[in-house]
Amino acid sequence: MSESIQELKNVLEAALLTSPEPLSLDDMQRLFESRMERATLRMLLDELRGDWQPRTLDLLQVASGWRFQAKPQYAPFIARLTPERPQRYSRAVMETLAIIAYKQPVTRGDIEEIRGVAVNQNVMRTLQERGWIDIVGQREVPGRPSLYATTKTFLDDLNLRSLQELPPLQTLAQQEIKLEI
Repeated sequence: MSESIQELKNVLEAALLTSPEPLSLDDMQRLFESRMERATLRMLLDELRGDWQPRTLDLLQVASGWRFQAKPQYAPFIARLTPERPQRYSRAVMETLAIIAYKQPVTRGDIEEIRGVAVNQNVMRTLQERGWIDIVGQREVPGRPSLYATTKTFLDDLNLRSLQELPPLQTLAQQEIKLEI
């Protein structure tokens, strides 16, 4: 590699700052002509994260890759640029999403059994349109009902790398969670 460490970090920084979506390690490897080892790329990302520590942005790893994001203390100021009210979701939507996130893959029948009420098709449509859930297959029983699971978009929107980072179910039961994204 003929480029200096600083030049490599500058290339990564420019790509990450200008990308509208998180960049995967594979995406970032394509930035460079010569093959870069994933370990080297991770080391550069860790250094870049450290470089930005005292600044206004954090370099985060989420499910679909890496992205820069404003530090939480700046969110109220940035929200003034887009004064739209955040989307609010009904209790039914949030309960359904929680069931899918913690019990996936599940069918509508599974969700109805857990919630004790029928799942309105609009609830499922809302979650699919938001990109938080998707059909991942069919259960091998009569009628072959669709199986639902969360998506990388769901994880990205919650700044999670994997489902293992979800808070324990007991924590959610003890407090009412309001998801405003």
